[in-house]
Amino acid sequence: MSIWSYANPRKFLDTTAPWVPWLMWLSAAVLAVGLVWGFFFTPEAERFGSSVKIIYLHVPSALMAINAWLMMLVASLIWLIRRHHVSALAARAAAPVGMVMTLIALITGAIWGQPMWGTWWAWDPRLTSFLILFLFYLGYIALWTAIPDPDSAADLTSVLCLVGSVFAILSRYAVNFWNQGLHQGASLSLDKQENVADVFWVPLLVCMAGFVLLFLALVLLRTGTEIRARRIAALRARARRVEPVRA
Repeated sequence: MSIWSYANPRKFLDTTAPWVPWLMWLSAAVLAVGLVWGFFFTPEAERFGSSVKIIYLHVPSALMAINAWLMMLVASLIWLIRRHHVSALAARAAAPVGMVMTLIALITGAIWGQPMWGTWWAWDPRLTSFLILFLFYLGYIALWTAIPDPDSAADLTSVLCLVGSVFAILSRYAVNFWNQGLHQGASLSLDKQENVADVFWVPLLVCMAGFVLLFLALVLLRTGTEIRARRIAALRARARRVEPVRA
């Protein structure tokens, strides 16, 4: 069975709808385990004290903020190349979720930064690129709302998504591109010497898994909602065209 068969809205809904409740419950359970483990059953860090525990919200939300935009990029490219409406609606559905993830990352980063750096905000390369990414999320959502024709809106937002991908990449690799800045390197790395200690690392992985599951559940739920809303709008438009003829 080809993956492109799921571009059919009915098949997409029939396949994904049964999974959404399970993903919701599973994400809630995994997040509960990860957050309780991280906040209540890990020690204070030697240099950072209890403030280190903000990573259980900050790191997963930052990870999903970037990857949500990259998922939107893939969906937008599919729309531009193959004109599958489900992909465009999936990108639209992911945008508010990614925006909230970016906002959580910015807020938790400020909470971390104030005691560590002595300031709530600094024009650090990674912080600045994340703020710009947040503004791109706002612009993407506003552009979808402002354009009445769905296909034109999908075209323009897909182009915006391509441009915003630059800042999604910068948000991830800004520390590598520029040596200056307050933000430290990655908490998780293929290089074990750069990882946080195992006592923090394992519950952090659990939290990251919970955020991924939550993202999947919300995107599938919202995509289904967008498909139904598109169908209702089409039926209303058809009814408006038929009414004058009957009159």
